[in-house]
Amino acid sequence: MRKADRQDLIRRIIINEKISRQDDLVAALRRQNVSSTQATISRDIKELHLVKVPDNDGGYRYALPSQRQLDTQGRLAVELSNNLVKLKRHAEFLSMTMRPGNGPMMADLMRSIAESQIFTAVGDDSTVLVVCYSDSAAEKVEEQLHLLMNQ
Repeated sequence: MRKADRQDLIRRIIINEKISRQDDLVAALRRQNVSSTQATISRDIKELHLVKVPDNDGGYRYALPSQRQLDTQGRLAVELSNNLVKLKRHAEFLSMTMRPGNGPMMADLMRSIAESQIFTAVGDDSTVLVVCYSDSAAEKVEEQLHLLMNQ
C-alpha cells in the first residue's frame, strides 16, 4: 500500500475508532489487511500531526489536529515579519536574532515545522539557534523562512 493511501486509512481509523496507543493503530490497520511496523506508524503519526486528546473514559486517544494547529505556518509568517531582526546560516545551523522576548516562542514554532529537516531549536530572550539534520536541510529551511517573510 502506498504511503498516502495508508495515511488516508489512518485518518479514517482515528476518526471512527478509539486509538490510544501506536500498537492499537497497528492492530486496526491489520484488521484492514494492511501490514505495517510500529516504526512506520510512528512516522505516520508525526507526519499527520496527530495529537493525543482526553477521552470520556479518563484516558487519551489519538485525534486529528485542529485547524489552529495546522495554521502554524501562517502564524510563523506573521511572527517572522514582525519580530525577526536577522537570519544567518552556517553549515547545518541557523541563527535567528529576534526582537527581545520573542526567542522562546519562535523556537517553539520552528520545532513544529519542517520536522524532517529540523533536529531542534533552542531560544533565549532574543536569539534562536536552529539545528538542522544537514547543510542542505538548513538551506531548505532558510529558503522556506525567506518565502514566508515575503508573503
